[in-house]
Amino acid sequence: MCLLQIKQIEKSKGNTIVFPKIDLDIHKEEIVAIQCNHEVGKQLIMMIIGETPISNGEVLLEGLPINHHFKSLSNRVGLFLLDEAMYERLTPKEYLNFYKRLYDVDEEINSLLQKVGLIEKVKSKISKLTYSEKKRLQLARAILHLPGLLIMEEPDQNIDIESKIIMQRVLEDFKGQGKAVLITTNNFESAISMTNTVYRLNEVGLKKIDVVDEEKGTLHAVSIDDQVIDSPPTIVNEEIENSTAEEANEGKEKAEEEATIIHRPLRIEKIPAKVEDKMILFDPTEIVFVESNEGISHLHVNGEVFPCSITLNDLSERLRPFGFFRCHRSYIVNLQKVREVITWTRNSYSLILEDSKKSPVPLSKGKLNELKVILGI
Repeated sequence: MCLLQIKQIEKSKGNTIVFPKIDLDIHKEEIVAIQCNHEVGKQLIMMIIGETPISNGEVLLEGLPINHHFKSLSNRVGLFLLDEAMYERLTPKEYLNFYKRLYDVDEEINSLLQKVGLIEKVKSKISKLTYSEKKRLQLARAILHLPGLLIMEEPDQNIDIESKIIMQRVLEDFKGQGKAVLITTNNFESAISMTNTVYRLNEVGLKKIDVVDEEKGTLHAVSIDDQVIDSPPTIVNEEIENSTAEEANEGKEKAEEEATIIHRPLRIEKIPAKVEDKMILFDPTEIVFVESNEGISHLHVNGEVFPCSITLNDLSERLRPFGFFRCHRSYIVNLQKVREVITWTRNSYSLILEDSKKSPVPLSKGKLNELKVILGI
């Protein structure tokens, strides 16, 4: 069942499009992560809960417009924001008991503290807790009233490994109760560590990212051209049947040739990269450049770096049809992302790319003329 529906909402700042119209459905028993700029994620959450007006589109919680009626629907939603003040003079148990009375729910506080790994801190002042422990307490507060939807902003930013493990375990248990989670995070690795349902949101729009758990499935870089036509359909008509054997064979060969052309498979290429026990499949157009370091290819995508098991030579061949250029023995660059060609000396050149870091990539002297031919200059 669809729990949260985002329909055709968009965000602009002056004449700049933060993100165009997007649609997203989140169902029960689903954890969805959106990887985006931190400010974009904050704006999206504020639009969902009605703190920021929506000029176009709507957000529905179980069919009701949540952004217009958040106060009346707030008991169905848990909020976990990045910057959240706490009553630090209270103990964790006193803090949760306060919210228990506020929400008027019957939740066993000690059991909840046990779940988030804070039972031993039950009598400590919140001011004495570490940052990671405070974030776990914040999670306990967010799910205390048993909401159907949990919205989280940068949930694992700057927390320790123990807290990440606890948080993931709590979210899986929450999902198993028929509930849903929406996460916004700037960190791609954080997104895929929490769920396989990952989207990227930017000025281009909302795009789903292919994520596969290696233990659960086999990856194919090519989605449909692995199909093999064992025996192409033949076309036999009355004229062929009544002709000589030689004419019939010629007609059959022609029909088979035509059938083969009709069934020529479409090639769709994906480039795999590994993060922990997950494999990410990137569209070639998402890749800004590829760098080889100590024999390992590294994909640079949206300011983040992902190791790839494919050699630089093989990547060069696979990416060439998508506008990539081998500009250096250790680099392949997406020519659509090149902003400038810089001449440092007679023998030293660099390509400046259109990414957030304005990354410089070396251009070999021997590749300069080849690049000029490709660019028509």
